Amino acid sequence: MAQAPLMPKATAVWLVDNTSLTFEQIADFCQLHELEVKGIADGDVAQGIRGMDPLANGQLNRDELENAQADAAYRMKVAESKVEIPVVTTKRGPRYTPVSRRQDRPDAISWLLRNHPELTDSQVMKLVGTTKPTIQAIRDRTHWNSANITPKDPVTLGLCSQTDLDKAVQKAADKAAREREKLEKEARKAGTLLPTAETVAEEVAAEEPQSGHSTLLTAESMAASAAAAAGEPTRAQEAEAAFATDTNAAAQTESAPEEAEDETYDVDSVFAKLQDLKLDETEEDADDKA
Repeated sequence: MAQAPLMPKATAVWLVDNTSLTFEQIADFCQLHELEVKGIADGDVAQGIRGMDPLANGQLNRDELENAQADAAYRMKVAESKVEIPVVTTKRGPRYTPVSRRQDRPDAISWLLRNHPELTDSQVMKLVGTTKPTIQAIRDRTHWNSANITPKDPVTLGLCSQTDLDKAVQKAADKAAREREKLEKEARKAGTLLPTAETVAEEVAAEEPQSGHSTLLTAESMAASAAAAAGEPTRAQEAEAAFATDTNAAAQTESAPEEAEDETYDVDSVFAKLQDLKLDETEEDADDKA
């Protein structure tokens, strides 16, 4: 759509009075209806309006005007302004809440505080259209109607749209994530205390022995301590008792052959004993005959 000049009716009045342009050309340039331009020429429309020269205020070039007067099919265009007009942006305040819905705002605020605690007070104010003291009173349960406040979804109540609520929640979540990352980065940079689980794990890893034998000894010492606390013999005591039993058995085994060796006789000794027995018998027979 073509840009319309400032004060189109005043510009149309000047073009009708001072140029030979057709009604259609003036209507197209001023963004008016052709019949309205005809009414201006007849004096039925824009009575008492003073004409404004578009050439003087820089909205129309003289070349454009001459070309349009020479050719009825030519359409004039508004000249681009050489002055940059800053865009005025109004600060968006709290959302307007109709009177019929204002009684539902405490319920909506309670629902937001319970289900989305990450939202800031300013975000709740924009979503529901309330004030910070009201939010604080509902949070502290000091509101005059706290007994009758029931948490309700503000989207269901018609106080805000689901899109606005999702955007606010996502924005709050992103902000919380950025703050958490910033704190972790500062903690790593400053070398502050780590979480308890990580600290304990590092201490245990540092105190663990390097060799498997040392680990076995450590485990045995722990088992011995537990057995001593329970009043039971330790593995070392059981091993000493078993070693003593084996030693006694070995000693008995070694003494048994010695005793057997003491009881054995040689052939000569046996023969000598037999001769002694025969001599004894001979002497006894001689005594009997005598």
